[in-house]
Amino acid sequence: MDLGIEGRVALVLGASKGIGRAVATELAAEGARVAIASRSREGLDELAGQIGATAFEHDNADLDRVPELIEAVTQALGQIDVLVTNTGGPPASADPLAQSREEWEAAYRTLVLAPLALVRAVLPGMRERGFGRIVNIGSWTVREPLPNLMLSNSHRSATFAAFKTIAREVASSGVTLNTVLPGRIGTDRLYSLSGGREQAEAIGRSEVPAGRLGTPQEMAAAVAFLCSARASYITGVGLLVDGGLSRLT
Repeated sequence: MDLGIEGRVALVLGASKGIGRAVATELAAEGARVAIASRSREGLDELAGQIGATAFEHDNADLDRVPELIEAVTQALGQIDVLVTNTGGPPASADPLAQSREEWEAAYRTLVLAPLALVRAVLPGMRERGFGRIVNIGSWTVREPLPNLMLSNSHRSATFAAFKTIAREVASSGVTLNTVLPGRIGTDRLYSLSGGREQAEAIGRSEVPAGRLGTPQEMAAAVAFLCSARASYITGVGLLVDGGLSRLT
């Protein structure tokens, strides 16, 4: 299937590993001109060489540097047509009230303010040109909160609602905003939260109806479709990619 994004400029955040890396690889394979960004250059330059992307160092928590990032990408590759916002999760805690005010504010900054700052920066140009695809990597816990992830549950839900609100406002201009809600995907973060890879895979076999963990590549395929020209009538949705894990429709 031709996704219709060959030559389009795509910016993928959190691209050094896991889901972000897989998304950048998938978009590059579809012919997009890909900019990849991460807080650390570790892994970025290697990936850039592998897929023909351009690497940029950017810390999601540094909101003041968003215009600088967008300008750098635009100067290097052209106006941004596709934006994939992707941020690592905050610390887990068995006690939902144990987090300090500073931890709440840090999570809010990276999970809510950071993606919205990026959206605010690219949206005017997308609307003017009549094309734009914005996808946020959320979590299935937006639908069914997990007990140990108070910060992630709360802030990812806020961003999901914000994306849906903006999506309705700009739908007539050819710009779509969607959220992908991964379930148990085999990433370093999941392994860490589960006590190791073997434990995570065992949980996947026992709890996920598909009988296994999902892969970052499966996530990336879903994201790439939402970034495509063919997905022009899909906006404001939360797409579960969870192997049937969620019980809610």
